[in-house]
Amino acid sequence: QMVVKTFMDMDQDSEDEKQQYLPLALHLASEFFLRNPNKDVRLLVACCLADIFRIYAPEAPYTSHDKLKDIFLFITRQLKGLEDTKSPQFNRYFYLLENLAWVKSYNICFELEDCNEIFIQLFRTLFSVINNSHNQKVQMHMLDLMSSIIMEGDGVTQELLDSILINLIPAHKNLNKQAFDLAKVLLKRTVQTIEPCIANFFNQVLVLGKSSVSDLSEHVFDLIQELFAIDPHLLLSVMPQLEFKLKSNDGEERLAVVRLLAKLFGSKDSDLATQNRPLWQCFLGRFNDIHVPVRLESVKFASHCLMNHPDLAKDLTEYLKVRSHDPEEAIRHDVIVTIITAGKRDLSLVNDQLLGFVRERTLDKRWRVRKEAMMGLAQLYKKYCLHAEAGKDAAEKVSWIKDKLLHIYYQNSIDDKLLVEKIFAQYLVPHNLETERMKCLYYLYASLDPNAVKALNEMWKCQNMLRSHVRELLDLHKQPTSEANSAAMFGKLMTIASKYPGKAQDFVKKFNQVLGDDEKLRSQLELLISPTCSCKQADVCVREIARKLANPKQPTNPFLEMVKFLLERIAPVHIDSEAISALVKLMNKSIEGTADDEEEGVSPDTAIRAGLELLKVLSFTHPTSFHSAETYESLLQCLRMEDDKVAEAAIQIFRNTGHKIETDLPQIRS
Repeated sequence: QMVVKTFMDMDQDSEDEKQQYLPLALHLASEFFLRNPNKDVRLLVACCLADIFRIYAPEAPYTSHDKLKDIFLFITRQLKGLEDTKSPQFNRYFYLLENLAWVKSYNICFELEDCNEIFIQLFRTLFSVINNSHNQKVQMHMLDLMSSIIMEGDGVTQELLDSILINLIPAHKNLNKQAFDLAKVLLKRTVQTIEPCIANFFNQVLVLGKSSVSDLSEHVFDLIQELFAIDPHLLLSVMPQLEFKLKSNDGEERLAVVRLLAKLFGSKDSDLATQNRPLWQCFLGRFNDIHVPVRLESVKFASHCLMNHPDLAKDLTEYLKVRSHDPEEAIRHDVIVTIITAGKRDLSLVNDQLLGFVRERTLDKRWRVRKEAMMGLAQLYKKYCLHAEAGKDAAEKVSWIKDKLLHIYYQNSIDDKLLVEKIFAQYLVPHNLETERMKCLYYLYASLDPNAVKALNEMWKCQNMLRSHVRELLDLHKQPTSEANSAAMFGKLMTIASKYPGKAQDFVKKFNQVLGDDEKLRSQLELLISPTCSCKQADVCVREIARKLANPKQPTNPFLEMVKFLLERIAPVHIDSEAISALVKLMNKSIEGTADDEEEGVSPDTAIRAGLELLKVLSFTHPTSFHSAETYESLLQCLRMEDDKVAEAAIQIFRNTGHKIETDLPQIRS
């Protein structure tokens, strides 16, 4: 301890003392001290040696190369003590580090033939001891020590580079965050010097295929990603090598490079696409790759890219157009997911062309693709038109969706028809809107094109037909069993089954069996299809029936799904007497000029005509729901209007729905 204090207090100028203590300095480097079993003695000796290098600089008192190597490996081993900041000796370990960094003592090693061995030991030691209990100063001294070795040497060997890069690999990064940060700052600080060494490493592995040059060869893509995030300049010469790799003959290899570049081009702050146009163009070419997984990966990338780099949408549109006609179903499907995901994030990210691709795919030959396209458009419609989440212009941009989706009802496939019904009930006029539901329907009907109106009318007609089939089936259950009855029942079941996709026949037969055995179930179903059932009651009925048929042991039950489907189609989801009354009131407001017609984008005339047209259609499918004094009072107002078209529609509605006026409502009759 006395010796430590003596050397600590000595300056470079104290020539006499330097002369006097030279033998002591040489003595301290003897085996006895360097191999001493006592940890504290070794630490004190290391502190003395560090001071000796400081005092005698620039000429160290040790001339033998082997001795110097021994001393530096010995000092490096002592630095392991930095790990424990709570140790009583920590301040001495810190003094040792500070002294070495300040004097750049390790630079003496450049004269040694195997200096690399010392540097690798040093780097590994520092990266292994740094932890989150160290303060800024410890990290700063470590950086000074390592960066002076990198910047003042003749280049960095592969092994030394590995000792830095290994800390960037995901497995290591998660184990020691501080080592990762240290490596990051070190690379940033030495970028000019270390870039050629990094380029050489990647050149060996990527271009020449020599994976034996380093243990990190298998992690090259992870490393490129990390280095790019630290500082793109570290990869100046590596990017052209990646372009070469993108053209590799091996599909798997191209896939790996595409995955990597997707992350580099797509990440939020990356301006690689503008900085390196040739690489970007070459990457876009992979959208047309012969290998399916590569095309899939490219399409998946487009989604992030649209969200993070709207400026690149123009480049991507052309390539997504071709992919939306890809022979592979999965790729066409993913193109839709890509566009819709970006559109749901922000509609301005997808141009009309991209939405057009989704529109086209609603007529795809494969059901999975059609379904994705239809559901995607429905979600955009609900978000931007119904909830107007992005203002008037956005709503205008996707207002065509409602017509397009209803037109699909003209397709031959039952799957499509059923999906349109589902979309209508969940997205176009969501049944959970409660009070606003009829207003939504009223203005939707007024703004649809003629073909969409026809499709919607057809939809209600089909549901009404189905209701009457089920009603007739229930009537057959009330009659005594006979051969004729069974035959009639079988015919009915086949008719009902033909309205559903897949194995509907077996399910319908099974449901019919259950109906025959369970009287309570029959009465629930009777209630559901009775003309007076309200939407709220229907909701309860559907839940009750589903609960009865549910099997807790079978979480996914295709039979139950099928029955639910049947019930949803015949249940009054939107229309009951309350709904009709609300529609009529809305129409009266339009007649009086107190409605929000202009706000909803339709003229009062259009609203009144469409409203009456709508009521006329519903008077065929839901006549009983009209039967209330209030509704009829409002319709009488329409008869008093100048417009013949309006009056004519009102008479038609009275004709369809008024068979009980005579007996029940003398006031209206008169």
